[in-house]
Amino acid sequence: MTETQPAADTAAATAPATRRALLEARDLRVEFPSRGRRARAVDGVNLAVGEGEIVALVGESGCGKTTLARTLLGLERPTSGEVRYDGAVLDHGSKALKAYRREVQLVLQDPTGSLNPRHTVYEAVAEGPRIHGLAGEREIVAEALARAGLRPPERFFLRYPHELSGGQRQRVVIAGALALNPKVLIADEPVASLDASVRGEILALMLKLRQDLGLSALVVTHDLGLAWNIADRVAVMYLGRIVESGPVEQVLTAPRHPYTQALMSVLPESPERVVLTGEPPDPTRIPGGCRFHARCQVLASGRAAEAGVDARCRSELLDVLPATPEAHVACHWARAVEPAPEGAGA
Repeated sequence: MTETQPAADTAAATAPATRRALLEARDLRVEFPSRGRRARAVDGVNLAVGEGEIVALVGESGCGKTTLARTLLGLERPTSGEVRYDGAVLDHGSKALKAYRREVQLVLQDPTGSLNPRHTVYEAVAEGPRIHGLAGEREIVAEALARAGLRPPERFFLRYPHELSGGQRQRVVIAGALALNPKVLIADEPVASLDASVRGEILALMLKLRQDLGLSALVVTHDLGLAWNIADRVAVMYLGRIVESGPVEQVLTAPRHPYTQALMSVLPESPERVVLTGEPPDPTRIPGGCRFHARCQVLASGRAAEAGVDARCRSELLDVLPATPEAHVACHWARAVEPAPEGAGA
């Protein structure tokens, strides 16, 4: 699907057969005040990341995926619903959050912006261990850099970010997360700012970390090609809610939701380009019925009317999808005309 296609086979080969949910969102909702109204940035989401699993969260800019990631990190408080880690509800007290962030670490999109230009590589990676008072700082930093593929690590200790390539800077950011020996990485567009030539290297590194350390990861991206290459499961988000989810090969080779089909159509090998009209609706004015219906190519083409669901698309709300591993879709038309894949749900 992209220049790093073989990684998908690696992901499948190294993925555990069964997984216990490690990080979960349960009916999560996050609202913000906006011009006298409430913007529903996350509007009912169930999501689970299992032990040793990589889940891709995909969607257009503004769909709520970054807000969801920040809430899972404890940086935003949910309006309702809950975040669970290792079976326990996330405690937003300062001491509890500090302990939680040793377990769940963020990898930011832009390594240039996330690294202090006045700090050496050593200082950047040592920041976390110092905050948490970990002993053996030098050994921790060296091991983290080595695991991130910067070897020999001592050669990078005194370098500054401007002396590194983009790929090396992203590896330093990953090393900073690894220095705390986390169990989960939340990676926000981890390769978006990198040249195509090094994207595959970073994706391969994340797969190797999963294989070597048993790390779990939630990868936030707008790039379905990236999801194909790295993820075990994918969740497609639109206007604050997950509209399709399931095993990555099942969802991306046979997408059931018109929105997923439109996202897939921009890939070079897609036989037909779907051009969505307009912009996603204002999250303070989420439309009734299916939240995608105003832009839906299936409704506009008359295919929903042929299936007898056009009125339902415009007026009947869809349920919040569960976080189970099987394929699920929130679409009146897909449920009416397509037999669900084996093991799939509504």
